[in-house]
Amino acid sequence: MKIMHCTIAKRLTIIVLMTCACLLAEMARADEMPADSLSSTTDVAFEPEQTTYTKVDGDSAYIREDYASAIRIYEDLLREGEAAELYYNLAGAYYKTDDIARAILNYERALLLKPGNADIRANLEIARARTVDKVTPTPEVFFVAWAKSLTNSLSVDTWARVAIVCFLLMLVGAALYFVSSRLALRKAGFAAAVVFLLLTLVGHAAGQYQKGRLTRRTNAIVLTPSVTVRSTPSESGTSLFILHEGRKVGIKDDSMRQWTEIELEDGQVGWVQADDIEVI
Repeated sequence: MKIMHCTIAKRLTIIVLMTCACLLAEMARADEMPADSLSSTTDVAFEPEQTTYTKVDGDSAYIREDYASAIRIYEDLLREGEAAELYYNLAGAYYKTDDIARAILNYERALLLKPGNADIRANLEIARARTVDKVTPTPEVFFVAWAKSLTNSLSVDTWARVAIVCFLLMLVGAALYFVSSRLALRKAGFAAAVVFLLLTLVGHAAGQYQKGRLTRRTNAIVLTPSVTVRSTPSESGTSLFILHEGRKVGIKDDSMRQWTEIELEDGQVGWVQADDIEVI
């Protein structure tokens, strides 16, 4: 019996090591995704077209209340890669210049990268309060609202780490169940393995949901002061209703170059010119 237990333990050890190697490889690939902040670079020339800016330069311009320069610097940095902090500061600069629509747009982008950040959510609500269109949230079943709240509490990278840790703990529980000779430890190992298996599945599902929100951008913000939503993708189409800047809409069909079909929270659909909105 001891020989059998040792053999099982060795096999489980090999499985754990192989699993850890695979998970570390996955985490290495995940690290290639855009980081939450950009590293500093060295300033070279003074002319804007020849200068390599850093986030510090943008922050300094923001503090000096030179919001136009701050916006330019943050947008230049964002062309190199997405970062929640840059989107957040860019949104603040736009808010200071009373460009509420672009402030909302960039707060929404920051929230995609850091869905659990309370400061981003608070400032987004402040910006939304200054829009013309007041949206009444659609009531949801309590467990659906709770599930969305739980999923949006962490970013995709954090959910991935949660799933990895829970998976490793599940393996420990399984090893305890198969190797231990004491009944109490076997029961504890089995219970732990089941619990951490469920948590692994939750973490994986939540991470996939957040990844889908990042890769499939299906929402947009109205940027022009007012937009006439039409029944067909044509200026001659029937006018259905009017939306104002800062309104968040869902994208239903963006296959056309000049027109986009949108959908509102209450199910209303219509067509707007593609230049009037920008994808989050």
